[in-house]
Amino acid sequence: MKFDINTITRENVKSLKPYSSARDEFEDFDTAEMIFLDANENPFQNGVNRYPDPQQNSVKAILAKNNKVKTSQILLGNGSDEVLDLLFRAFCEPKIDNIISLPPTYGMYSVLANINAVENREVLLSADFQPQVDQILDAVDEQTKIIFLCSPNNPTGNSFSDESVVKLLQNFEGLVVIDEAYIDFSQKESWLTEIDEYPNLIITQTLSKAYGLAGIRLGICYGSEAVISVLNKIKPPYNVNELTQQRAVSRLNDSAKIKEEITSIIEQREELLKVLLQVSFVEKVYPTEANFVLVKVDDANKRYNQLIEKGIVIRNRTSQPLCENCLRLTIGIPEENAVLIKELKLL
Repeated sequence: MKFDINTITRENVKSLKPYSSARDEFEDFDTAEMIFLDANENPFQNGVNRYPDPQQNSVKAILAKNNKVKTSQILLGNGSDEVLDLLFRAFCEPKIDNIISLPPTYGMYSVLANINAVENREVLLSADFQPQVDQILDAVDEQTKIIFLCSPNNPTGNSFSDESVVKLLQNFEGLVVIDEAYIDFSQKESWLTEIDEYPNLIITQTLSKAYGLAGIRLGICYGSEAVISVLNKIKPPYNVNELTQQRAVSRLNDSAKIKEEITSIIEQREELLKVLLQVSFVEKVYPTEANFVLVKVDDANKRYNQLIEKGIVIRNRTSQPLCENCLRLTIGIPEENAVLIKELKLL
């Protein structure tokens, strides 16, 4: 397989001259003592009167150190949704190109394809929720730019086999995007270790799950310097605000607390898995490496409504392919999980 970034980049993006913000022009200078009269900001200091660092260097420095990558291999966005949208806008020509997604999976791949007028070719996962690689490659043509893999997968909770992922990376000339939103809850190693091996490998992560920062909206994209350079051309100049950057740095520096919370979630997950096997209307409990559990029940709509009436909100996934009568249960704090377990036994 020969991957060429120029072949898959949209022509208008290749020729695009990116917007240069006021702060971009001085990124190589020590700005601590500078007087800024260039960006039409309010000069009175309140902590957020200045525009944020457009390259989020303080956040990237921590991520680069923690993951043994270069800062030039990282792009940050306003949540993973912006990161994914940038991939569409950089590499998929509207009304011409297509992407491939593997239902049941994260619904935003399809939504973003529709928003960007890009065909979404769906290839169902197998009965055990693994990629059907030969069918995926059969669906590929010259206009296929991206294959989206969510691993651990949402809503099924399982990780995809290494063999499947490697075969796609080696036989597809476009981008293979691995969405690792739930990787911190898995025993599998992140595909970040292979980022220098495969130039067509993109990995997206988030601070919304294991890091407990869903409210600040910070998504992460790791890729080759060539891919990240293209994405930097089209991203909004100040797409990650100052408060988000500050909160991210603070949280990332508290690794002990993060590890403690992840350990608790995994322990609670394993306890819930045991209890679910004892619930009379639960027909199957699927293996999971995420912070949620997918279960097959006798009547998903009925059980969903019963739990809503008890003040417990879960996700009804029965309308998704291969997920008939399935419910997705997120792991809460011990007290919340105890209430869920109690009510499940009473239904």
